[in-house]
Amino acid sequence: MSAQVSSAVPLKDAIEEARFGGKCVSLGFALRAELPAPGGYALAVDLVSAIASGDEAARASIAPLFAEFAPAVAVRSSAVGEDSVDASFAGQHLTVLNVMDAESVIAAIQQVHASAFTAEAIAYRVKMGVEGEPAIAVVIQQQILSEVAGVMFTKNPITNANERYIEASWGLGEAVVAGMVVPDSYRISSEGSVLEQVLGDKDVELVATEEGETREREVDQIRQDSLCLREDQLDRLHNLALNCEAVYGEHIDIEWAFHEGQLYLLQCRSITM
Repeated sequence: MSAQVSSAVPLKDAIEEARFGGKCVSLGFALRAELPAPGGYALAVDLVSAIASGDEAARASIAPLFAEFAPAVAVRSSAVGEDSVDASFAGQHLTVLNVMDAESVIAAIQQVHASAFTAEAIAYRVKMGVEGEPAIAVVIQQQILSEVAGVMFTKNPITNANERYIEASWGLGEAVVAGMVVPDSYRISSEGSVLEQVLGDKDVELVATEEGETREREVDQIRQDSLCLREDQLDRLHNLALNCEAVYGEHIDIEWAFHEGQLYLLQCRSITM
């Protein structure tokens, strides 16, 4: 790898937004604050560009990173200018889930890098007033194989009320983020009381496969007819919201997941109202 190309750093050490993008820096901030974010590595813009352009030394540096978090990782975009107060790039760039070997991680990095240069992504940058060429960093993060996952807004984005608004569904959270299901929805007061629970239409879930992919799977009727969050889980999500607001100091949009009883913070950004 060229001496001018930087090395990957542990996610908690990602500090410079101009090098690592908004998502890396936000997750690094969460880890330094001991919020329950999965571990991972941050790849700076120059390293991602080197991998995308075929630099063999840069590509070879990926194998030990994957080994630390095997058997599976998620590869996420972290664009410079992303997740700022003025311009949230949520959904504009690719995320690749359940990546199960180093060569596939390299391919995923290339796909994520390319997603910043699509016509749709560039048009969105223009719309949001983000100038210059796309600069994309990458998060390589432990894959959480969630049983239940979703999003939480610490301020209701629909009514602007000072309450938690949660959407949840079975399986991986991309089913909620990508609109594959009508998730269950919950309103929680700022003091933690459950104000409303609405059953969604959760007929499918997104699950990881042993082949290193994800697929849709039909949800059995019992789970379709059941709310996917228990009262104790809602209480833990409320406490996560309190902890995140104490750290970030503003109303935020959280992606979260439950796996084997553990609650994980997958992503955190300012709400775009």
